[in-house]
Amino acid sequence: MAINLSYKKPNSANNRSHSCRSTKRQQKVNLQVVTLEDGTKIRLSAREKRTLMKNDNISA
Repeated sequence: MAINLSYKKPNSANNRSHSCRSTKRQQKVNLQVVTLEDGTKIRLSAREKRTLMKNDNISA
């Protein structure tokens, strides 16, 4: 089981129909499971994973 490191929460948004009626919905976070070099699995958002890969802190 992966450890959840991201504390991001879903955004709230509206579904819009053709008649402009609105109903609430959630935009969920894009969570990815990343395996570290020591074998532990962590769950990060895709943006956090991208930033860590850019700074050479983790490998793909």
